[in-house]
Amino acid sequence: MTATDDTLTLPPVPTPGAARPATLEAEGISAWFGDHKVLDRVSLTMPAQRVTALIGPSGCGKSTFLRILNRMHELVGSAALAGRVLLDGQDIYDRGRRITHARRQIGMVFQKPNPFPAMSIHDNVLAGLKLNGTRASRAERDGLVEECLTKAGLWKEVRDRLRQPGGALSGGQQQRLCIARSLAVRPRVLLMDEPCSALDPTSTRRIEQTIAELSDEVTIVIVTHNMQQAQRVSHQCAFFLAEQGTPGLIVEHGPTDVMFGSPSDQRTADYVNGRFG
Repeated sequence: MTATDDTLTLPPVPTPGAARPATLEAEGISAWFGDHKVLDRVSLTMPAQRVTALIGPSGCGKSTFLRILNRMHELVGSAALAGRVLLDGQDIYDRGRRITHARRQIGMVFQKPNPFPAMSIHDNVLAGLKLNGTRASRAERDGLVEECLTKAGLWKEVRDRLRQPGGALSGGQQQRLCIARSLAVRPRVLLMDEPCSALDPTSTRRIEQTIAELSDEVTIVIVTHNMQQAQRVSHQCAFFLAEQGTPGLIVEHGPTDVMFGSPSDQRTADYVNGRFG
């Protein structure tokens, strides 16, 4: 960013192919809530410009793992972890790295849409910039709002009512607004925790289209219980499982077509074919 008088000039919003999506690597991640161990030595590479789907039954640690990837796990008072999370080779948990820096580069979209309900659509998109203390001219702000809403597949639906409250949108539109808000701070990785679980089929299809369109410019990691969705949107899958009270771990991971077509572990085959979970 460059300063002109009292205004900070934003760098250009990335265009497809010009962004710098990052490879994210988890190395030997174990996690606890108090004395309860929920993940055991989980390692996974999530390549740049790819969609990685985390699949597995409820309670096997997928969402905990996702929150570890942008340092949200440590917000829980009883939480602890071991291992490393590398963003292009740099550990986001290193003492010298600020938590805010990690979260700017690794955004999160939650299961339930969470726009600021009384804030306008326009201001919702810019909320992350305000929290980071970034100022911009009105023209820059307006251009950023249009760019991010377009990338989230929402611009045509809301361009004539940008000053209306974000809480007045439908559930699917609110989720896409949250995606636009995440994109406004220009993350290199976007984490999604069951982003379609509360949406109707039409809204789900639009979110999936948005994921496909974004994958060239931001690395995406998505938790989903919908096996058809995992097949549609992801390039690779990781199957998590926690058996008989043991901590969650990754049974196997690999290209999506292999995981669904010819997995190496019978437990994976049973899960993706609906025999349990």
